[in-house]
Amino acid sequence: MAASVLTPTGDDAPVGAVSQPRMPLPVPRGPISRALVDHLTSPTPDPGVILASVDDLPAQILHDEDVQISLAMLYELHLRGIVGVDDSAEWDPDLIRARAVIERRLAADLEALIGPVEDPGDVATELFRLGAHDGGPPLSAHLAFNGSIDQFREWVIHRSLNQLRESDVHTFGIPRLHGAPKAGLIEVQIDEYGNGHVDYMHATLWATMMRGIGLDSDYAAYIDQIPAPSLAVVNTLSYLGLHRGLVRELMGHLCMVETTSALPCRAYSRGLRRLGFGSDVRRFFDEHVEADSVHEQLVIRRVAVPLGDSPAARIALIRGARICAAVENIAADHIWQSWERGTTSLRPVTR
Repeated sequence: MAASVLTPTGDDAPVGAVSQPRMPLPVPRGPISRALVDHLTSPTPDPGVILASVDDLPAQILHDEDVQISLAMLYELHLRGIVGVDDSAEWDPDLIRARAVIERRLAADLEALIGPVEDPGDVATELFRLGAHDGGPPLSAHLAFNGSIDQFREWVIHRSLNQLRESDVHTFGIPRLHGAPKAGLIEVQIDEYGNGHVDYMHATLWATMMRGIGLDSDYAAYIDQIPAPSLAVVNTLSYLGLHRGLVRELMGHLCMVETTSALPCRAYSRGLRRLGFGSDVRRFFDEHVEADSVHEQLVIRRVAVPLGDSPAARIALIRGARICAAVENIAADHIWQSWERGTTSLRPVTR
């Protein structure tokens, strides 16, 4: 039997209400995150400790648990915030310096991951081509036809931090654009936010789905179980979104999200139906089958094409799309390989 959908108490509570909109303070995973937690929670932090902790980063950080949870905390200071951490930490200069050190390594790792990018000439054709050939493991097909409810829950936990943020990080592009690309992005984002109706916001629909399959829908409730490859997905998006000079990469990232969403969402809905869940639980995926088929045309033709007004601009858009596909595939490979070994892809519960 499918789990019943839980609804908030109170006549005015929206369907997707959560009791905690901030990220719980994560458990440290190594010396960097331990120094960061101490810095965030101490009334008199020693700036030398956090800066010294990033002096000797690993050669590659996309799979590094300590670096990725640290970067997730540093970015969260600019997003929802962290429970028990003062909002003034957002612009703590020592934390900004530490983040910049990690970001330089992140940028280098992403460049090495995707390799050189050439001017595609026709940016729309190339973006549609990339979206049709993402090259990842068949997670959606597995969950549609064979996956267990435990595997489905596990996959949802991996995706939960990003999906419960709505499209917030892509929305950072709005004030950085002007004219037709700005209008096109606004049209896409308005739909993501339920056209102003909280019950139809895509984050609300995701939260409803989580509760319907028996998961906690509070924001970042599973932060300590999400491993580095999946944290790298959200951290890469945050990196692109928080840097104004990377707005074209951010829009290329959005193009890849939209062009690779509709068909997998149909598969995920089919999987939930096979597992016995009703349309109320499947609604997030059913909405995206239609919405993202429209969004991919909007974001490519009305945002990316006018932004690709020079070879450098077109290269930046393609870089963003390829970065998105590459980090998503790393996370998907981690899940797939874990399942093939018969093990969980999540970290053990530490709280």
